Amino acid sequence: MLNMAAGIARLGELAASPVISTLARAFAEAGFDLSIVGGPVRDALLGRDTHDLDFTTNATPDQILSIVRPISSTHWDIGRAFGTIGARVQGEQVEITTYRADEYDGTTRKPTVAFGDSLEADLVRRDFTVNAMALKVPEAKLIDPTGGVEDLLAGILRTPIDPAVSFGDDPLRMLRAARFASQLGFDIADDTRDAIAQLRGTLSIVSPERIQGELTRLLGTDDPVRGIRVLVETGLIEEFLPEVSALRLEVDEHHHHKDVYEHSLTVLEQAIGHEKARFPDRGADIPLRLASLLHDIGKPRTRKLEPGGAVTFHHHDAVGARMARKRLQALRFDGDTINAVTTLIELHLRFFGYAEGAWTDSAVRRYVRDAGDQLERLHILTRADVTTRNKRKARMLASAYDDIEARIVTLREQEEIDSIRPEVDGNRIQELLGVKPGPVVGQAYRFLLDLRLDEGVLGQEEAERRLLAWWAEQG
Repeated sequence: MLNMAAGIARLGELAASPVISTLARAFAEAGFDLSIVGGPVRDALLGRDTHDLDFTTNATPDQILSIVRPISSTHWDIGRAFGTIGARVQGEQVEITTYRADEYDGTTRKPTVAFGDSLEADLVRRDFTVNAMALKVPEAKLIDPTGGVEDLLAGILRTPIDPAVSFGDDPLRMLRAARFASQLGFDIADDTRDAIAQLRGTLSIVSPERIQGELTRLLGTDDPVRGIRVLVETGLIEEFLPEVSALRLEVDEHHHHKDVYEHSLTVLEQAIGHEKARFPDRGADIPLRLASLLHDIGKPRTRKLEPGGAVTFHHHDAVGARMARKRLQALRFDGDTINAVTTLIELHLRFFGYAEGAWTDSAVRRYVRDAGDQLERLHILTRADVTTRNKRKARMLASAYDDIEARIVTLREQEEIDSIRPEVDGNRIQELLGVKPGPVVGQAYRFLLDLRLDEGVLGQEEAERRLLAWWAEQG
């Protein structure tokens, strides 16, 4: 519950901070207004840490520059065309923007930039009421023309103006609604939610990079499942990640399987729990969270209803990895993230196959080799993928995975598993087989590597003997 008295006190502390009081004094002496806007005001009222100090003023960009130049260690005007000047003051980075009164044409989310002359009019054009509050400094006066405080108290996200107009101006705000729902733990007002469902198609004017950025921020919150449910229930996710809503498979009265959509959300929640337990000081692991959400997206495409009520999803791991690669490329994710996610999806079933029989050192080595630098994430995803309500089965799988992790540690100590190489290198292969560089050398290398993984250290003499025997079998 929001404690308003404590929140107001925190606003006073914020206004009195060195960087803000320095800026407030400089703008006041120059005859201009200055206000902190958006997230810092909201977070101070909520008792959350404040980041990214943003200010607005009735000064023009040139006037802002002349004011901040004497009090900043550095400044930049890369956003001058949009009225924004950046600076480092008292060791903190700040951005100061002239009041805006932009207009949108509905065909692009880039507005026609226009400067305004009113703080209230500037606030009304912002995305949500809880982000449309300002703290006027130095007097520390709260300006709230759209009822942001009331919505903070109620835990509600709503737009300052008609949501159809707000989202029509900038469709990316619909994605932000889902992100803030996750970030703040708030509900979305009915009319705002309805507008998202009605206007979801307008997201097509937003660039993939912007969509990817908001999706990444949503996944980086403590409770991304809340926002994902908003995206699925409003249909907005259909516009950029339809594979997730496709997980809501229709239930056949004669064939039964677990709810793949709910299972995937549970896996995401459990992966975040494991992630925080293992690496409490790290930030959100976006590749792991993406893989957890998408690990079963191959199931709708591979589902087969068998006689007797069974349902199979053969090769959904490989199919899902290919689907994920294509979708993440379309969303302009970087190559490292895409490779990490697809590797995890492709390997997420491997452990369950191994768990059905006796573990061999060879199986463990291959598991580590195939996972490569994704092994730690694969540990987390595999454990998170156990969502059975059968406590005995869950304990058995957890115990089996404890065993594989322990054996990996032992093998690493024994063999330095991360740097396993064949005992015969490429030059020696060419020399022994009398061949030139080419595919044959690669085939021989893979034979020797498999031999090394299956049987451990053989010694160079024995490895060469086995290589020559293999070569003779090739004819």
